[in-house]
Amino acid sequence: MDFLAHAELDRETLNVWIEEQWVVSRGSAADWEFSEADLARAALIRDLSEDLGVNAEGIGIVLNLVDQVHGLRSVLADLVSATRADRST
Repeated sequence: MDFLAHAELDRETLNVWIEEQWVVSRGSAADWEFSEADLARAALIRDLSEDLGVNAEGIGIVLNLVDQVHGLRSVLADLVSATRADRST
């Protein structure tokens, strides 16, 4: 997958996003690897900046909150699984 083409980004913009740690690449700059989640995150960043006019600081805050929500969902799923396991024993 050509991440830049799919994400509709230029290399300079992606470099900035990586520096800001808005997206995290695996591999070196010459051989970046991104997941489908990274592609969705890039679309969110683009929507926030271009469609909604959110500035860089605001984008960082939104992404941090999104990451927290995903983390909480994971913890909640683990808690539900543990509760179900306790009930079945």
